[in-house]
Amino acid sequence: MKLLKSCLVLLALICISNVWSQQEKKRFKIHTVAFYNLENLFDTINDPLKYDEASPMMELKANRSEVYKKKIKNMARVVASIGSDKSNNSPAIIGVCEIENRAVLEDLVNDPLLLGKDYGIIHFDGPDRRSIDVALLYQKALFRPIDSSSHELKIYDDVSRKRVYTRDQLLVSGQLEGDLIHLLVNHWPSRSGGEARSRSKRVGAAKLNKHLIDSLQSIDPYAKIFTMGDLNDDPTNASVKKVLKAQKDKSRVPLKGIYNPFEKMFTEKGYGTTAYRDAWSLFDQIMVTKPLLDDDYSSFRFWKAGIYNKAYLTNKRGRWEGYPFRSFADGGFTDGFSDHFPVYVYLIKEVKD
Repeated sequence: MKLLKSCLVLLALICISNVWSQQEKKRFKIHTVAFYNLENLFDTINDPLKYDEASPMMELKANRSEVYKKKIKNMARVVASIGSDKSNNSPAIIGVCEIENRAVLEDLVNDPLLLGKDYGIIHFDGPDRRSIDVALLYQKALFRPIDSSSHELKIYDDVSRKRVYTRDQLLVSGQLEGDLIHLLVNHWPSRSGGEARSRSKRVGAAKLNKHLIDSLQSIDPYAKIFTMGDLNDDPTNASVKKVLKAQKDKSRVPLKGIYNPFEKMFTEKGYGTTAYRDAWSLFDQIMVTKPLLDDDYSSFRFWKAGIYNKAYLTNKRGRWEGYPFRSFADGGFTDGFSDHFPVYVYLIKEVKD
């Protein structure tokens, strides 16, 4: 009996060893899909058609041009580095928010750190009262857009019943090295006036987002969809859990369901992307649909997610020690980056010999 048990253990070890050997022989291509709140990336020109004079950039009394150039360089430094630990490249695709217009994105992608990546830009002017928009940047050599559209969010103040003009939601469909994917870029309404009072606005944003996802899935139940953004809600809030019905466990995601890899980071590890009054929030998230979780790596699949919170992006001293090192504070430029950390997911695809 002991001999039989020993033989079975040996056989099991051989089988495991063979599986490991086979896995080690596999080679994978890795791409990064990211999202970053660029914290008031505004130019220095007063646009009479926009309420941009209230931006931190326009409120500066002097040296706006120098500050703008430094802000662009700081943003380019971060974008160039997100996900590079594993992919050896800047993001193949990155959604951004808190940008004023296309011109600031052109300055960003033409920074020396990003120029060689040849990023394309997808941007629509939106109706936000503060003149801030969302957009998508993509490496032209890796991603080919097929269709893009901007979707208006119609919400109203609970008290005055007046229309609240906020960010549109951007939908882009295209091929990532031959794989059809769909990307939604969001910047949901803020918590101005308090979380409870403003909650209905973010629930409304989530309903629009869910409608867009449902529309894609009605055409193709196996659609590979990413929804990303600064949601101004945590992974556990009603907008994400009850409206989008995002799951924190991959095994519980149904065919047309959504997986949120950032929920466990928030609830089990206490991670966040922005901080306020000594409390961390994980407002910046990237969620994916079920087909991106399959084990067939002949096309791109979700591998893992992360928060890009390197030391240089964090305050080292003072009352904001440990917080994201933001660009603007107390009416001036700090030489910092953003009040949000970027987030990212890695996609992998098996490379055949």
